[in-house]
Amino acid sequence: MQIKEVTSEGLKRELEVVVATVELNERFQDRLNQIKDTVQLKGFRKGKVPVDHLKKVYGKSVMLEILNDAVKETSAKAIQEREERPAFQPDIALPEDPAKIERILSGEDDLSYSMSFEVLPKIDLVDFSTLSLERLSVDVEDKDRDDAIDKLIDNNIGYEAEADRAAEDKDQLTIDFVGKIDGEAFEGGSAEGIDIVLGQGHFIPGFEEQLIGAKAGDERLVEVTFPEDYGAEHLRGKAASFETKVQAVAKPKRPEPDDEFAKSLGLEGIDKLKELMSGRIADEFGQAARTKLKRDLLDALEKTHDFDLPPSLVEREFEGLWAQLTKTMEREGKSWEDEGRTEDEAKNEYRAIAERRVRLGLVIGEIGERNKIEVGEEELRKALIEQVRQFPGQEKAVYEYYQKNPNALAELRAPIFEDKVIDFIVELAKPTERKVTKEELQKALEAQAESA
Repeated sequence: MQIKEVTSEGLKRELEVVVATVELNERFQDRLNQIKDTVQLKGFRKGKVPVDHLKKVYGKSVMLEILNDAVKETSAKAIQEREERPAFQPDIALPEDPAKIERILSGEDDLSYSMSFEVLPKIDLVDFSTLSLERLSVDVEDKDRDDAIDKLIDNNIGYEAEADRAAEDKDQLTIDFVGKIDGEAFEGGSAEGIDIVLGQGHFIPGFEEQLIGAKAGDERLVEVTFPEDYGAEHLRGKAASFETKVQAVAKPKRPEPDDEFAKSLGLEGIDKLKELMSGRIADEFGQAARTKLKRDLLDALEKTHDFDLPPSLVEREFEGLWAQLTKTMEREGKSWEDEGRTEDEAKNEYRAIAERRVRLGLVIGEIGERNKIEVGEEELRKALIEQVRQFPGQEKAVYEYYQKNPNALAELRAPIFEDKVIDFIVELAKPTERKVTKEELQKALEAQAESA
């Protein structure tokens, strides 16, 4: 095998590889000798077919296999000898001249082909202890805990029917209704025994307000207009009337934050509920603080690692981001004018995002490789279980999908790997600690998001 470098510009490489006729014919002869003991041809006993006859019958098909194997082996060896890491599988260009191809298949000419690829850049990692990072922390106050319990109570409000009660905001009504457009009932516009809480805005705009003051047994004609963005396209913007009968009116009955309420949730008492809510809030604050620290760290890694990026990696990342954006815009019926920018401006923005992602991906990968950071099977198994739980009733199908699709498993592994690398860097960087209020933390996160 002979290797000649044709192009070496930045990260782009093009090689010309030649496999001599002698080597190809040796491989060809060895392959014929391997198959002659297993081939059965009419007029010959098994294993007794002359090699020359096999060559006439199977020559070209065997040589095609030889050439395919030769390209795979020699291209891999060429890269290995150069000690370079391709960003993608090399593009192989085989001879196109029919006469040349025929001579190669007949064992009369060398196999020559070109391979072009981009290599991953060499990355000089910074001393992570020199990175300036700050870790924020927030103490959970009693008010935070009590507010969280109040929200929990709001989600567990009961209702108590009163025979002669006039409906007020936040009351629950049980109603029957028949909806009509131009005097004709329409599909999906009628129901019986439906519970509606006034003021929640779960019905068509204007519907709930017209039931204020109604009592059990009352009948009301509710006039509304379907919004232009209503889910059912055929109803958008249309005026409708609903013949509505109120079956019952119930006032909200708000539980007290006491032992009885805590026990209704399966807990020992209110102290246990307070402990649980404080722990959850602490976790939320901790996760928010980590989000900020991680973003600060990624910003620092981007600024301190300057190297050329493989164009193909950037282009692939950009195409994925762009396809996602345009698909979302199409689904939501948005134009570039709605977005407040031109298409070219958006492309420049998303190409910059793609470059950042590729740069950080290469840096994080390099850090992980040099420091032997890996995702263990148990870590991946836990992530898979969490993912499967997101699809109740389809657990088996989802599990089998991931087991059969290495790329899907790789998508699960990637964020775990990234977090492990982040933790590794943070430990070496030793960020300074600073206590802040929850408002200050939120403000810091918002400022970070605006600058993204």
